[in-house]
Amino acid sequence: MRILLCVLSLSGLVIVSPAADASAMQMTRDIKVISSAGARAMADACIAWAEQNKQIVAMAVLDWGGNLIESYAMEGAAPNAIDTALLKAKSALRWRRATSETNKMVRNGENLAPTFMNDFPQPGALPVMVNGQVIGAMGVSGPDGEKCAQAAIDAVFKKQTSASAR
Repeated sequence: MRILLCVLSLSGLVIVSPAADASAMQMTRDIKVISSAGARAMADACIAWAEQNKQIVAMAVLDWGGNLIESYAMEGAAPNAIDTALLKAKSALRWRRATSETNKMVRNGENLAPTFMNDFPQPGALPVMVNGQVIGAMGVSGPDGEKCAQAAIDAVFKKQTSASAR
């Protein structure tokens, strides 16, 4: 009888133990999300930078889940410019780095995964990071896309951003 009681009490500890561990673990996390107003402000800042630098660009802003929340093409942008900006933004979001860095990795043969994963590792996009957390990405189709994206990220998230991509 004592052995049975001992076995039952030990099995109770085994059953309760994972529940105690689970309650100590964080089951949710808080994430920052780029609002539609934030995405619009990023587009406006990129347009201002492009106009100041006499460039024509198109851009796409994605949230942390890869959903398009803003896109815009300046007058005179190529017909495929928004598509290109979107592909670049998706690549920056997936790899959590500037697409120029991913491009170098592919060209050097360090990592060919982006090419067979249908990514577009061409320079022009940056992940948007706030307090070390990737909250989205901005892709820009144009001559200096990453500079335009960085200017937009700095303009909108300057106080919250910690080294957005570089």
